Amino acid sequence: MSAQRPPAGLPIGGLERLRYIAVEGPIAAGKTTLARRLANHLGGTLLLEDFEANPFLPRFYRDMARWAFATQMFFLFQRVGQAADLKQRDLFERAAVADFLIDKDPLFARLTLSDEEYELYQQVYQHLAPQTAKPDLVIYLQAPPEVLAERVRRRGLDMERNLGAAYLEQLATLYAEYFHGYDASAVLIVNSENLNFASSDEDFRWLLERIAGMRGQREFFSRG
Repeated sequence: MSAQRPPAGLPIGGLERLRYIAVEGPIAAGKTTLARRLANHLGGTLLLEDFEANPFLPRFYRDMARWAFATQMFFLFQRVGQAADLKQRDLFERAAVADFLIDKDPLFARLTLSDEEYELYQQVYQHLAPQTAKPDLVIYLQAPPEVLAERVRRRGLDMERNLGAAYLEQLATLYAEYFHGYDASAVLIVNSENLNFASSDEDFRWLLERIAGMRGQREFFSRG
């Protein structure tokens, strides 16, 4: 990465071609924080997973085997509903930024569901997924499992207290494997270990410049 200083402003130039951006990554990667800032910067529509609306999620974190299917199906219908609305949007409407990618939904399902539950889930997913829009760009946030675990600890959410390091490591591995083969949209892979999009304007400027300068379908962004 060049050592030159980022521009003083926060340019939109080069991003106007992007009508739908999805920010993805494992738990505590920083998806929602970055999605909020991008939507605000672009004057766009923000689509967020509504964790508080899922009545099964707190129970899932206490007993994953028992509540995984109900939790997963609630999120599937919620995500499909939001992503399907984008397919009907006029091209001249505001850009949309989401903190989820519907294509990735089976990843969590495969991790948490039994074989029989996953088979049923797949039948529903295959029926619903074609109704949803594809992002112009997916920003995939990476971070080492130990960094994710520390972020989970620091934010101190009661329902996440039982998330073990092994689960976060497995999740991070699944994400890496998934996006290694993902080619449905352009992907910017971002190593977020040393980035703070919540409070660092400089980090955010660098990311905007990287997005605006993308020429290929798969590129990487990191800061030491």
